[in-house]
Amino acid sequence: MHAPRIQRALISVSDKTGLVDFVRELVAAGVEIFSTGGTRRELEAASLPVRDVASHTGFPEMMDGRLKTLHPKIFGGILGRRDREDDMSSLAGHGIVPFELVVVNLYPFEATIARPETTVAEAVEQIDIGGPSLVRAAGKNHAFVTIATSPRHYAPILAEFRAGGGTSLDLRRRLMADAFAHTAAYDAVIADYFQRQFPSSGEEIFPASFTLSLRKTLSLRYGENPHQPAALYRVVGERGANLVGARQLNGKELSYNNLLDLDSALTIVRLQADPAVAVIKHNNPCGAAAATTLEEATRLAMAGDPLSAFGSVLGFNRTVDAAAAEVLAAPGLFIEAIVAPEFSPEALQILTTRPKWKSNVRLMAVGDLATPPNRREVRRIDGGLLVQVADSEPDDQTQWKVVTQVIPTPAQVAELQFGWAIVRHVKSNAITISQNRTLWGAGAGQMSRVDSVKIALEKSAERARGGILASDAFFPFPDSIHQAAAAGVAAIIQPGGSKNDPDVIAACDHHGLAMIFTGCRHFKH
Repeated sequence: MHAPRIQRALISVSDKTGLVDFVRELVAAGVEIFSTGGTRRELEAASLPVRDVASHTGFPEMMDGRLKTLHPKIFGGILGRRDREDDMSSLAGHGIVPFELVVVNLYPFEATIARPETTVAEAVEQIDIGGPSLVRAAGKNHAFVTIATSPRHYAPILAEFRAGGGTSLDLRRRLMADAFAHTAAYDAVIADYFQRQFPSSGEEIFPASFTLSLRKTLSLRYGENPHQPAALYRVVGERGANLVGARQLNGKELSYNNLLDLDSALTIVRLQADPAVAVIKHNNPCGAAAATTLEEATRLAMAGDPLSAFGSVLGFNRTVDAAAAEVLAAPGLFIEAIVAPEFSPEALQILTTRPKWKSNVRLMAVGDLATPPNRREVRRIDGGLLVQVADSEPDDQTQWKVVTQVIPTPAQVAELQFGWAIVRHVKSNAITISQNRTLWGAGAGQMSRVDSVKIALEKSAERARGGILASDAFFPFPDSIHQAAAAGVAAIIQPGGSKNDPDVIAACDHHGLAMIFTGCRHFKH
């Protein structure tokens, strides 16, 4: 069924995109427009007739605009049920006219708190009171009232308005659902902000309850497999450079797996101080390197496992320049996607034209990679969510201890630091072999740590000799140490903490290996 013909519209919006054209068509059809503050001034500047809400209610705006629409003449006009004689009698008895259309979106709280310099007092002023109330009232009475909370709603409303002067119940129901999602997301961002600003005692990290506000940013062709529908959502209020807010500069649409791999690549390079490149395949690094130049880091990262690097995803922690792009333009190399802070014009030209397949390479620019604040990491399990602080901070190296008779050289310490920064991003059980700040072999996701060591050593082959081995968790037995020594590994870094640590240390001393205990485990399941 159609609601009564739209004769009056109440309009109060922060986002004024497309508003003038929308209202102009309503006015041309005889709709009477009521508005407040900045919205009214915007429409008047476009020479559109507007009735001021204050003149309609007989009650002036007060308190710097805090009190504008909270009045029975407004809410009665929205909430009155047209099929109830008592409701309509009440409206008539109090001189209240009904509104058939309400157009409201809310104060820009999210945009305000996104600015680092925003004070709590400034944030408080962006808490909308009347707006959510209007939206909820119109949503509740959607049987008779059309509610628009976004400029994207204007076109479908106008299409039905042109056809019959009103809107269909089906459209009003869909707009109502969007309206309550709009206010729910708005309140979730406000709640999250103030919970972080003023946590309850004992709840500084994990409050008793919290709400995630998610906004769809992209429909994906499918999920991990073609039979799984999927989409990308942005966590409203999340700060820092991230993949969800990145600009796509080139290439086909992103897939679910592309996004997972790009995020892993970005996480790996973010904590490297020097120019660094990560090569990801199936959500594990098959190559990674840090060097004095991005070109050198690119060359070394791609050399780590050239076979696996075919069809890989790459992450850079510097603007991709022409020299690095030339490395990737080598014949026979195929890359799915690249994420970086930016791409130089010359690099863009190279990466999108040579060779032909590069016209489809997905290039994602995320901006400055300044480390974001600790964030909550959420994973779904059946019936609930697991929530933890993301493992994204560097370790306190003052807690590291050399536990062997052989002391690592300064060069080995630098290599151990690199290996330790990489191994935390490999699926557990995780082992990495590196040398010259280059990942040469990784053992990932094995049920046995011995098998992970074996795979990492096989991948690195002769390049393990003189290199270092990193393990994300302790060695329960010395068998892996014997393997590493036989392959020529010179130093090992691991958390320690096994009851068999003395046996593992003794094995290192027997083979003349240096070993550091970090005291910190980095499982990645």
